[in-house]
Amino acid sequence: MSAFYVMIITSLFIAAAFLSAFIWSVKKGHYDDDYTPSIRILLDDPVSEKSNRKDK
Repeated sequence: MSAFYVMIITSLFIAAAFLSAFIWSVKKGHYDDDYTPSIRILLDDPVSEKSNRKDK
């Protein structure tokens, strides 16, 4: 039974380490998207039927 307690405590420490690493990376800006805004003008917008029709 003591091995069970050791495994639970170890898993909680590992989970806390991953959570703190994730929070640290979010605060440092590792998930900010710097690439997409610079190429947004190059991406095609979806064309609607009204703007695609040519009235004569």
